[in-house]
Amino acid sequence: MPLIKDVKAILTAPDGINLIVVKVTTDQEGLYGLGCSTFAYRELAVKSVIKDYLKPLLLNRDVNNIEDLWHLMYNNAYWRNDAISNNAISGVDMALWDIKGKMAGLPLYDLFGGKSREGVPFYRHVNGSSLEKIVENIEAFRKENVRHVRIQWGLYGGIAQTLNKPINAPVGSYISPTHYMLDTIKMFDYVRKHCGDDLELIHDIHERLTPSDAIYLAKQLEKYRLFFLEDPLSPEQIEWMQHLKSQCATPIGIGELFNNPKEWEYLIKNRLIDFIRMHLSQIGGLTPARKLAYFAEQFGIRTAWHGPGDVSPVGHAANVHLSLHTHNTGILEWCGFSDLMYQVFPGMPYAKDGYLYVSNKPGLGIDINEELAKKYPITTNVTTWTQTRLPDGTLVNP
Repeated sequence: MPLIKDVKAILTAPDGINLIVVKVTTDQEGLYGLGCSTFAYRELAVKSVIKDYLKPLLLNRDVNNIEDLWHLMYNNAYWRNDAISNNAISGVDMALWDIKGKMAGLPLYDLFGGKSREGVPFYRHVNGSSLEKIVENIEAFRKENVRHVRIQWGLYGGIAQTLNKPINAPVGSYISPTHYMLDTIKMFDYVRKHCGDDLELIHDIHERLTPSDAIYLAKQLEKYRLFFLEDPLSPEQIEWMQHLKSQCATPIGIGELFNNPKEWEYLIKNRLIDFIRMHLSQIGGLTPARKLAYFAEQFGIRTAWHGPGDVSPVGHAANVHLSLHTHNTGILEWCGFSDLMYQVFPGMPYAKDGYLYVSNKPGLGIDINEELAKKYPITTNVTTWTQTRLPDGTLVNP
């Protein structure tokens, strides 16, 4: 019966993005597990919860009892479903699953019940300052047999050509919703004409439009056959999804901002989305994610777990293992990593010909070179990209 002897948060930023990896050590020599707690913009708060609250709670408890320990961590603070606590819990939860797989001598997908597929399809991000550059970047990925791409013209909110800001307008990341919508329609038309109809296209509104504008854009993009349209609405305006789905057939993917089961229960039960795409650490780790995937399967909804650069390689490994197993996997988001990241995180997932694979070692199959990770410390600054404003200076959802 292995017992928990240490719980620590490892903060590192080899690619310039703050990452949080939790290491749970047991009283059996060499037996430990890793998990992802990455909340890149509140990393010190997550670290404090792990060090000051979860570690004292968990010391000398049996690592086998993952379900009980998850509920213990979840309820111990009394107030629940906040992003900082959920991310902290996730790191421990994933690490316990990693330990469980190592004890069983099985990769996690086998521990969950085996594979539903040999590799997991993924999509890559394509951005560009011009339509020509966007197509050029798409073609570069197609040469690697990547058939799914998320296209953005100037990232979230587009490139504002002109902005009529008021006197003394505050500093911020300004967007023009009208320019963004018109440019996005133009982009899809251009890409379909130059790249053909067989390419699977995704686009992320990133909740930056009013509900009415989001519905308008979704309707205009319907003829371009999107694989899915991401985050057309903010969690606070989710009831508008009924209006959107009643007016167009554009598939919808949503979920990276969710941390409360009530946020996705309504959408799934009423079949108002096509893909559910949580940030696994945001909802508390693999334990709740498995339950969510099985729940979504009953309603014909596929998974597309959140996988940008502010998910650690350990979190990406969890994404791939879960997606190899669950029957209703749709796709994974894959940002791609530098060679340095593969040195810091040996055994991390890898991409080949449009599919993601894992190392097949027991557990998550990934490790961390702690000495090398120390050479790339995090930086804690005021986050600027989330200070998003309309032309008149009004703050909007980022």
